Amino acid sequence: MPALNRRTAIIFCTILLVAMGYGIFIPVVPFFAKSMGASGRDLGFLTAAYAAMQFLFAPVWGDLSDRIGRRPVILIGVMGCIVSQVLYGLSTQLWMFYASRALSGALTSAVFPTAMAYIADATAPEERSGGMGLVSAGMYTGMMFGPALGGLLANISLTLPFFVAAALSTLVLAFVFFMLPESLPAEQRKPGGRRSVGANLTQMAPALRGPLGRFFLLTFLFSFGMSHHWSIFGLYVMQRFSYTPDQVGAVMAAAGVGSALVQAFLTGRVARWWGEAAVVRGALLASAIGFLVILLAATFPTVTLAACFYVMASSLLSPMVAALISRAAGQGQGAAMGLNSSFMSLGQIIGPIWAGYALDLSYKLPFLSGATVMAVGWAITIAWGRAAGRGQRAHAAKTLS
Repeated sequence: MPALNRRTAIIFCTILLVAMGYGIFIPVVPFFAKSMGASGRDLGFLTAAYAAMQFLFAPVWGDLSDRIGRRPVILIGVMGCIVSQVLYGLSTQLWMFYASRALSGALTSAVFPTAMAYIADATAPEERSGGMGLVSAGMYTGMMFGPALGGLLANISLTLPFFVAAALSTLVLAFVFFMLPESLPAEQRKPGGRRSVGANLTQMAPALRGPLGRFFLLTFLFSFGMSHHWSIFGLYVMQRFSYTPDQVGAVMAAAGVGSALVQAFLTGRVARWWGEAAVVRGALLASAIGFLVILLAATFPTVTLAACFYVMASSLLSPMVAALISRAAGQGQGAAMGLNSSFMSLGQIIGPIWAGYALDLSYKLPFLSGATVMAVGWAITIAWGRAAGRGQRAHAAKTLS
């Protein structure tokens, strides 16, 4: 196997195992938190606490990976997975669960953006969409097997999934340490220097006005919308249909199968056929429809199909936007991906908080608002496309005159 394919495969396996460890306890969290007296609002804040720490630390890890290399930063993130998962399992009160979630967000935020930067180092520009899609495929494949396993383990004990996830992360740590080579040569790294901990909020507003701004805005919007689904879906089906953890895990596993197939076999192809911008527009519109379909589903098969449709559509968004950012960023891939991760985390902070409050008001409200946000994103991309077309026509006319 060529070195490029071997490195890409190692990153895929790393993301897969990390995501599987995370996915194991996704169907368990609503039931585990509910046993501590949590409401929909509490679940929203639990998700937001995780995302808030990702928001603060993802740019730091991205910038650090530009300075010291990708491999050590990925190792730090995997070690954070192990520690936080053990603490989840040891939590006996809601505040302990909050603290564990916050620590997890701070440390595990090193993994995904650095893996994206690793792929950017290891692929040619024309192959980047497929490479980004492969990383996302690893994440969604892990999210396919993890929830199914977590739902089954929860039938034995609600804390067992957390410790199994920690064991999987330990395997990942050994795998990365012994198998993953560095992708960023020393001569291509940024000069050393100190950086304060925390996302540089003063850079985010200028970033929105810069050449990458429209992509960061899209990242925020689809992250805000997607967080509605993942943050309250388990509690939604538990309250509305009395689903058990294994049923929640089965739905999420089926959705993971669909999204993994999309990521592995369609992402690169549809990007070559239609271009990333067109795929983003279509995925946003399909995601908006998906929210409404979930709301209309009333049986286990239809709920599963609706969740699959939504997740398959939305799973195209992250790699496509990441590829657009990577192409426009030039040097400093790690910093760009870290900043993109911060905008994603910002959506994951605000979205779950709103979704939790909305679910306590009405089970329909989170899905209606999620559909609205995705539809707004679609309308914005349509407007951008028309503006770009007018600009190209004006430039052509000026050139010919």
